[in-house]
Amino acid sequence: MTHEKSYTTEEIAKILRISKLTVYDLIKKGELPAYRVGRQMRVDESDLEAYKARAKGGYRQAQGEASAHSMQGQALPTTGQTMPSALRHVIISGQDVSLDLLASHLEKRELPLRPLRSCSGSLNSLVAMYAGKADIVSTHLFDGETMEYNVPYVRRILTGHRFLVVNMLARWAGFYVQAGNPKQILSWADLAKPGVRIVNREKGSGARTLLEEQLRLANIAGLDVNGYEHEETSHLALAGVVARKEADVGVGIEKAARLVGVEFVPMVKERYDLVMLKTKENETLLTAVLDILRSAAFQKELEAVGGYDLSQTGTIIYETW
Repeated sequence: MTHEKSYTTEEIAKILRISKLTVYDLIKKGELPAYRVGRQMRVDESDLEAYKARAKGGYRQAQGEASAHSMQGQALPTTGQTMPSALRHVIISGQDVSLDLLASHLEKRELPLRPLRSCSGSLNSLVAMYAGKADIVSTHLFDGETMEYNVPYVRRILTGHRFLVVNMLARWAGFYVQAGNPKQILSWADLAKPGVRIVNREKGSGARTLLEEQLRLANIAGLDVNGYEHEETSHLALAGVVARKEADVGVGIEKAARLVGVEFVPMVKERYDLVMLKTKENETLLTAVLDILRSAAFQKELEAVGGYDLSQTGTIIYETW
């Protein structure tokens, strides 16, 4: 028995030379048929080819060749069952494991929603939300002008939209350093000391924004910091660079330091919030997410993960009317 080749969303993004968020958007709109295997979404090769044919203008030919679950087939199969066409795909964007727990709780509810995970940084996720390509966005963006987290950025980026900012958790951010902190890196100004090499996060991430704002407040130019252009795309990858002694310091969250085994110097307790648009389509989603965040079951799972401050979890930080 032959099995048709299928692709992950990451592979589709590389093949089509688009972002993973755009792939999720195509799935969400029903333009690219997909199905779930465990936590992973997959796309069959025939459906990918049919989509490419339609994009090239070969719609009629693709209609005759596409499989039964193509865009015109009114169904997106999952493992062992068929997903109704009315099922709405909800993109949850961010990198913290708490978002995986949120997606799991949403899946357990009898709602016409199917959560999909995207691991984009805070700024890119907000831009994707503005463009209609993300439904739940996590942010941990520090603003040096107001000394406030998240709200200043959300208000600027989501201009013209009605939205809600609700707290997910708080967590420590700081420096990953080698055992014993041999370079004695204890302040933001220490990052510019001679002989200190840093490793940075990618542009648009919360950790990168925190570093940029703190350097600005300390009147330090990024170009004056050795290693500033060396970028990694996750907390774990960044901590790994420090663990391998390829850099002396990086900025990230405490949890990754424990997982990788580097020393951690806490610098700031950051607020990790969720952002959702207040639209008629989102009414059910907003109610479900707030209910989950405030539930004892969800908070118990977050406590088990460890390293989180849940004192404000489920609290509405800001909303437009």
